[in-house]
Parts: sequence; C-alpha cells; structure tokens
Amino acid sequence: MTLRINGFSGMDIDSMVKQLMTAKRVPLDKLNQQKTYLSWQRDSYREMNSKVFGFKSKLTDVFGKTASMVAQTAVVSDNTDAIKAEASTNAVSTSMKVVVNDVATKTTISASTAISSKNAANQVKLSTTLSSLKDKDGKSPKEDAAENYSITINGKEIKLSSTDTIADVVNKINGSTANVTAVFDEVSGKFSIASKDFGSKGDVVISENSNSGNNVSLLGLLRLSSNDATDKSIGHGAKITVTSDTGENTFTSDNSNNFTVNGINITAIKVTGENDKPSTITTTNDSTKAVETIKSFVDTYNDLLNTLNTKVDEAKYRDFPPLTDEQKSAMKENEITAWEEKAKSGLLKNDDILKSTISAMRSVINNSLGQLSSMGITTGQYFEGGKLYLDEEKLKQALQSNPQQLSSVFQGSNGIVSKLSTTMTNTLQKFSDRAGTNRFSGDLSSAFKDESVMGKQMKEYTTRISNLMKQLDDQETRYYQQFSAMETAMNKLQSQSSSLFGTTQ
Repeated sequence: MTLRINGFSGMDIDSMVKQLMTAKRVPLDKLNQQKTYLSWQRDSYREMNSKVFGFKSKLTDVFGKTASMVAQTAVVSDNTDAIKAEASTNAVSTSMKVVVNDVATKTTISASTAISSKNAANQVKLSTTLSSLKDKDGKSPKEDAAENYSITINGKEIKLSSTDTIADVVNKINGSTANVTAVFDEVSGKFSIASKDFGSKGDVVISENSNSGNNVSLLGLLRLSSNDATDKSIGHGAKITVTSDTGENTFTSDNSNNFTVNGINITAIKVTGENDKPSTITTTNDSTKAVETIKSFVDTYNDLLNTLNTKVDEAKYRDFPPLTDEQKSAMKENEITAWEEKAKSGLLKNDDILKSTISAMRSVINNSLGQLSSMGITTGQYFEGGKLYLDEEKLKQALQSNPQQLSSVFQGSNGIVSKLSTTMTNTLQKFSDRAGTNRFSGDLSSAFKDESVMGKQMKEYTTRISNLMKQLDDQETRYYQQFSAMETAMNKLQSQSSSLFGTTQ
C-alpha cells in the first residue's frame, strides 16, 4: 500500500492524480455498464421464462385434461351406491341401465387366526415387537439375541429382525418393490398382504428363506402361510351388464373396476343385489365447465401473447445507459429511478426468441381458425397482434349441437394444446441455452446456469473488469510514485537554491 500525501510544494497531488485517472477509468466504466446491461437482459429473460412456464403448466394441468372440456354430465339414479359414472368428451346422449354382476378384487393372503403375544395379558398392537409374539405352537424368538429373518414376496427379498415392531414389518413390506400392501388390523389382530393390482394381473407369493436359522418362523408368528389355500383368495375381474334402448350387453374388466360404455366412464362399486334396481345413467348437455375452460384459455393465451408483443415492441432509449456509481452519487433517488426506467426499457426489443414464439403461437391458432370460428373463437384486427376473442353464446350453441368438437380441436396429439405445449417447450429450451434460465421452473429467484451463452459472457466481463481494475490500481500507484519523486526533486532543488542564496549573501 502506497502512502499518499500532498507535498510541501503546495501541489494538490490527489486532485491531479484523480484527474489523470478519470480518463483512464472510462473503459472500466463502459465494461461495468455493459455487464450491468447484460445482467438486466438475463433478468428480463427469466421473467419471460416464468410467463412461458406458467402458460405451459396450465396447458398440461388444465387445458390438456379431458375432464376440463367435457360438455356433458352423466347422472346416476336408482341404485346410486352400486356405480359411479362420469361423461367423457365422447359421451353419447343415451340412457343406460347397469347391473353390477361382479366387482374386481385383489389377490390376498390373510391370517386365519389372530397374532398372539407370548404374554397373554398383553394386547398385540402395531408397536409390539416380533420377539414378543408366539406362533400357534406357543414358540417365541430367542430372548438372548435378535433373530434375523429373510422372506421373499413376489420374488423380492425383505430382511427383518425379531426386534422389529409389527409396524416396522408393515412399512418394510410396503416400501419394497414386491407390488403388495401389508395391513395389520389391531381390532381383529390379523395380518394380511394383498396385491396392489386387481384381478389376474396381481399375485401374492410368499416364502421364508430356509437359511434364516431362526428359532421360529416369521410367517408362523404372523400366522401367514402361502401354502394354505384357505388363507389365500385369488383376485378376479369385474363384470357389468348394460341395457340401452337398442339392446343389452355384458362387459368384463380383468384388472380393474372401470369400464367405458358409450363414452361414459363407469366404475363398479358393489354388486347389484337380487332385490335391487339396476343403476340408471342419463346424459345431459352441460357446457358450463367447458365454457369456463375456454374462457380461461383465451385469457391466458392473450396475456402471454400481449406480454411477448409488449417486450418485442418496447421502446429502446440508447441515450440512457446504466449509471455508474459516480453518476449515481451525484443524483437524487427519484432521478436515478427515472433514468433506470428508461435504461431498462427495450431490453428484449425485436428479440428473435420472443418473435419466433409469437409467430409459432399465432400459426397454431391460424391453422385451426376455421373450426375455432365455428365455436365463437376469432382473432382481432391485424394491429392487435393475434389477440383472441370469444363469443360465449356461439360457443354454447356449438357445444349443444356437437359436444365432441371442442375436445377434438383442442386435445389429442394434434390438438391446439399439444402444439402450443411443444412451442413453449422449445422456447424454454432457447431461454435456457441463451440466458441460463431454469426450463423446469418459473421461479423468479432461480439461479442462472453459468454454461449458457450469457453466463459465459458474464464470466468474461468479470475477468476483464478484474484485470482492468488491477491495471488501473498499478497506474494510479505509478502516478503517485512519479509525483512523489518530482516532489522530492523540487524539495532538493529548493534546498540547494536556499543554500546557494545564503552563501552569496
């Protein structure tokens, strides 16, 4: 560190060095301004990333869901406990009577008797350890050491210990990949294991490894036996009989309780009793939900399109670069705010990513404009940049005459929702490649990726600024050293002059 003081000659060295360094610092100020501007651009890209991500999420979670655009409602009457019905976008307006002949079940191995504690006074609970149990012959695990067990369920080995509680056993079985669900009922005291799948698709095969070397069997403690046919119930599929005005048919579902008949999704809940009436399903037009979905789509689409158009067309003020720290120190707070408002305007003016996104969005809509127009969805004037308008009454009339039309236009692999979603995915990728934004999140505080194009530019600016600051510090030091040497020379000259003048006298 150089000690800097003004000399006795009366020269203001600090002021002179500062003036000399002002010109030298111009390149540094420009670099800092360029880095600040780049940082602002990245922030603006992140804002656009958040908007695009939000639109894409809504496309997937709302507009792409079949139920969101159903224009009909299925109503169950008579035996309402036996089935559940829900109209799909392909529902046919016809009345049906449904008899549930059989409900799908899961293959289950259940204990034929309750689990017993070796202490008859203790009730068996989920917190009871295996070492506290006894099998049907009265045998219990050894008390002087923990016994390890190894059982296999559907080919997946599960390791347990006599120190585990029944809750531990349940959790380890359920946490395995055996595709089963274990349950212990404290009321009945019985343990059971069921397949996660209905019908013939799911099975439960249990075996205890012979090398466990235990005093008693784990399956014996739990009162389970895969070899005992009385303990195992085989799962089967569901069956319903449906009658309409034109005939009757029986439908089977091997692996679930779900059926789709005439566009109605039917779930069998319980078997129709001999004295029970069939369940009756009637379908009525109800466009309320579909209309609300389309209104939301139009509003969301217009909001994103307006944001992108505004950014692309935003005025750019080239005479208002980012302020330096020295400039800010000489300005009032409101002046800084007003200046930066103009400096940040037009950060993404005519941006190629935004323009291509706008073009792709409008292309998707224009390619289906004929069908959309028949449902009351039109575009505005050319200068409105592709804004959508909705005639609700026309949409309701269209849904009344053709309830399936809405879904066919918006949903499916070639629908508007899918095409727009692909556009948004591509845009998010471009943002990520250029600005380092997170294409999997709309969080405005998420970190940027350093390996993006702008991330590398930021690193380069940081390096150049650091190197230039070091050079300027060195230059400033040299100036002070030079002025110090000059000061010393002047003092020496003054001393010699005084001495000579004194000698002459």
